[in-house]
Amino acid sequence: MTNNDILKKLRIALKLRDTDIVEILALADFHMTASELSALFRNEDHPNYKPAGDQVLRNFLNGLIIQRRGPAEKPVTSPRPSGPKR
Repeated sequence: MTNNDILKKLRIALKLRDTDIVEILALADFHMTASELSALFRNEDHPNYKPAGDQVLRNFLNGLIIQRRGPAEKPVTSPRPSGPKR
């Protein structure tokens, strides 16, 4: 199964439109136009077909996580107690 197939199946399962997917990718700071996106959803034998790389799928999934859960909070680190120097 290719990355294109995975994106197509997620698009159908989540009932997403092209504009939704572009917005989700933007949440992961990955910008793609609607025409670039439509090339990913074409049949492999179409002249404008473009394979989706791992980076596209990864950023889509990261953007989807941000959309559903919200942005990750930065962990609060407490300063280390300073002990006697040796």
